[in-house]
Amino acid sequence: MIALLHRCSTSAATTARILALIVAAFSFLALPLRATEEKHDAAAPAAHGAAHSAGAEEHHGLTPDAPKLSGFINSSMLVTWIVAAGIIILAQRATRKIRANAEAVYEAPTGAQNFWEFLVEGLSNFLEEIIGRDLAKKTFWFFATVFIFILFTNWFGLLPGVGTIGWGTPDANGVLTHITTPLFRGGNADLNMTFAISSIFFVMWVVWALQFNGPVGFVKHLFAPKGESQGGMKVMLIVVFLAVGVLEVISIAFRPVSLSFRLFGNIFAGENLLESMQQVIPALGWLVPLPFYFMELLVGLVQALVFMLLTAVFTLLICSHDEEHHEEGHAHH
Repeated sequence: MIALLHRCSTSAATTARILALIVAAFSFLALPLRATEEKHDAAAPAAHGAAHSAGAEEHHGLTPDAPKLSGFINSSMLVTWIVAAGIIILAQRATRKIRANAEAVYEAPTGAQNFWEFLVEGLSNFLEEIIGRDLAKKTFWFFATVFIFILFTNWFGLLPGVGTIGWGTPDANGVLTHITTPLFRGGNADLNMTFAISSIFFVMWVVWALQFNGPVGFVKHLFAPKGESQGGMKVMLIVVFLAVGVLEVISIAFRPVSLSFRLFGNIFAGENLLESMQQVIPALGWLVPLPFYFMELLVGLVQALVFMLLTAVFTLLICSHDEEHHEEGHAHH
């Protein structure tokens, strides 16, 4: 139990660092995309801009790009900062007594500490069953952080006021029926955010692959033929596995894209669904979307779990070769 307490404390501190890294990456990746959009808008003719504005007033769904609030800050970025700060504060408060009483007599956890220990221990056991104890010890800090951050960001987007507080253009009667510039926008409903997380995973995947296999072993893992063969069969296998290795490299390069679009597409579609349900019967706009809120709570959990599982399995596939060698070495000894 004391070991678990130390792990919880270490995980909380690491959570703060990784969340700061994710938010910084999001801000960095958001800058060129926003600059491109501003340049395109500035070059557009005035007539096209008027038509675009008229269409925006009639549009009642989320736009693919998050509305800009000030400078390079947009509404999705603001949400990610709020969620990150909330998780960091929760982690620090939950583990404060753990650090203070780590060497004292253990006391039954309560409140935030109980929740945090349950979450960390559950994720740790879950990952160990999938990728193994050794690999989980090395990578748990990242996968747990990604899961917690994505989950809380997804659920934050369902809070009342997210997407409904902001600025808009009143209709002819002076009634504001649609928010065109929301103050808050779901963090993962912005492709910049999901691509930033996927890009960070890609960097960490390369680091772990090199640490477990080494540069030469990493190349062999991708291109070297598997199994024993001789003569012409060996030459044919070398050619085949070279071609397979090239396809594998292409697949690896596209993983950040597929991961980011999968998460973005599900969350973006869910938030559009909720907004559309509010417009079905305007007088009952608070009641009609209610069943879909419960569905989106489940979707937010599932998508966080899917993202963590996919990244964990991708890591296992590149690191399992090294573990097999270790097992063979132990068997010979």
